[in-house]
Amino acid sequence: MGYGASFKLIDMRSVLNSLVVVLLGVVVASGFSIPPAPAAAGECVVDDDPPRYYRIDLVPTRSIPRVRAATGFGDMLYQPSPFGVSVGENGNYQYRLKVAFSNLPVFDGKEFVVWLTTPDLATVTRVGAIGDDGTVEGRVSWNKFLVVVSLEDEGQSDATRWNGPVGYRGMSRSGLMHTMAGHGPFQQEPCATFGYQ
Repeated sequence: MGYGASFKLIDMRSVLNSLVVVLLGVVVASGFSIPPAPAAAGECVVDDDPPRYYRIDLVPTRSIPRVRAATGFGDMLYQPSPFGVSVGENGNYQYRLKVAFSNLPVFDGKEFVVWLTTPDLATVTRVGAIGDDGTVEGRVSWNKFLVVVSLEDEGQSDATRWNGPVGYRGMSRSGLMHTMAGHGPFQQEPCATFGYQ
C-alpha cells in the first residue's frame, strides 16, 4: 500500500467520523429521547384512555323525546389480567365497556339502562342503569355486538331484556364489517350463505 492509498484511507475515515458527528448532532437537536423501558415481566399496564377507533358512537332514536340533545358513546377498554390478555371460558377476549353520556334527559320514575346483544338479538345481557354521573361500566366477551340504551321503570334490575322504548343504539367496530357477498363483483353469492340477511 503506497502513500496515496494510505491518504485515501485516512481521508475516508475522517469523512465517516465527521458524518457520524453531524448525524448525532442532528439527532440531539431534534429532541430525540430514549423511549421508556417496557413494563416488567408480569406487569400489565391498562390504558383507560383508548384510541378513538375503539369508541362506539351511540346514536339517538326518535322513540323518546329530548334524547337528541344528549351525546353518548361507549369505550372499549381492556380487561386487566396478569397474563396481559383476558379471555373467558370459551376463549373469547374479554373487554370492559364504559358507556358515558352528557346532557341525558331525566324522567320521573324512569332510568336509562344499557344492554348488550348479539347482532341477531338472540342473546341479551343487561349492563346496568346509567348512574347520576352519566356512566355505567360492564364486561363484554362478544366479538360483534350491539349496544342498546332503553328507558325502563326504576328498580327493574331483574329484567332479562328491555321492555321500554330504545333511546340510543350503537354497534361494535367489528360489527360494522360485512362480507362482500351479494355486492359488486360477488353479486351472485347470496349474503345468507355467510349468515347475513
